[in-house]
Amino acid sequence: MAEARVSRRSTMKAALPKFRTPGENSSGPVLDLISKYGVLFALLASVVIFSLLKPDVFFTWANMRAILAQVAPLGVLACGLTVVLAMGDFDLSIAGMVGLGSAVVISLIATDGVPYQVAILAGLGVGVLGGLINGLLVAYAGASSFVITLAFSQVFQGAEFQITGQKTIIEGIPKAYSEIANGSGPFGIANQFYIMLGVMVVLYVLLEQSKVGRQMYAVGGNREAAHLAGVQVRRLRCAGFVIVALCAVGAAVLISAQQSSYSPNMGQSYLLPSFAAAFLGAAVLKPGRFTVLGTLVGALLLEVIATGLIQLSLSSAAILLIQGAILAIAVLLSRLGRNVR
Repeated sequence: MAEARVSRRSTMKAALPKFRTPGENSSGPVLDLISKYGVLFALLASVVIFSLLKPDVFFTWANMRAILAQVAPLGVLACGLTVVLAMGDFDLSIAGMVGLGSAVVISLIATDGVPYQVAILAGLGVGVLGGLINGLLVAYAGASSFVITLAFSQVFQGAEFQITGQKTIIEGIPKAYSEIANGSGPFGIANQFYIMLGVMVVLYVLLEQSKVGRQMYAVGGNREAAHLAGVQVRRLRCAGFVIVALCAVGAAVLISAQQSSYSPNMGQSYLLPSFAAAFLGAAVLKPGRFTVLGTLVGALLLEVIATGLIQLSLSSAAILLIQGAILAIAVLLSRLGRNVR
């Protein structure tokens, strides 16, 4: 029995990420500094550069409030994605789920006259169902998360089009629903920013302060070793897909409430930035590790850059090209962080 406990403990250690001590396998102080604080420096540099280029527009409290409001849907979606990425999985269906969630909620409100609170609950129920299907196929059936979620992105999009007929919906949406995102909270910042903070606190506690979170990181570190150590690997992976789907519906509510409307493919423009934010976050504070706080920094960096580029009157094509380059740099920084660790 004692030998079994020792073996179990050593196996669990193998599943957890290994951290080097100061001076051990050191890659140099400059490389360490870049890998840990490079994204933070980039965020600060972006604010300074755009403030110098557009001092009367960018560096104003009104613009800062707008950035904090605009980052909320991306922050919610990217933080949900962080949970899945922490366990070594991918979810490419999040954009489809954003579209489906917004279609369900807005259609129930505008077409069927359902109270918006009930419509939101129905949308969250669709998110649970979609995430559960993804999780069961990946965690229990052994399918590739990349392939399955890519396929279900199309399934969710098809369901979205079936519900709305690919028609834009702008009428029949009550002001109370729009206030979810656009209502003003403390310091004049929009409500959706505080909703994002609430979601982040919950996910931060889950990942960083709970036994479940430590087990999730163990799954991401070494899935087989975590299983041998007694971690319910399949159950946790399945739960991760449900969490990210719920966050996708939450982001859908914020987007549709902010715009007071529904339009087809509302989530497509958030797919690349959400992954970029998460991978940028993996190069902050704890390099090579996906964290909620790091994802927030990544999301803020992307929103600052997007806002600054728009104010510089750059085209949408140029903004997309720059966002793609940022994602590539984020992956490289994340890889650098893993090497340093």
